Amino acid sequence: MKFLFLLLVALVVIWAIKRSRVNPPAGSDKPTAASPTEMVACAHCGIHLPRAEAVSGQKGLYCSTEHRSAAQDSNPA
Repeated sequence: MKFLFLLLVALVVIWAIKRSRVNPPAGSDKPTAASPTEMVACAHCGIHLPRAEAVSGQKGLYCSTEHRSAAQDSNPA
């Protein structure tokens, strides 16, 4: 009986050690959610893109330097 009890205790300890290695403790290294970025529309074609990727021009924001050039060349001020 004593042997079975020690065997049971050993199995519970081994199970607890394996379980603690597989599942990290709660609150450790939680991935942070990406913050939403502001979306803007291209003044030439209207496509939406993140403000950080937009190209600034005299008449607004554009999706590329080609659209910025085309919009500014076709409508002289």
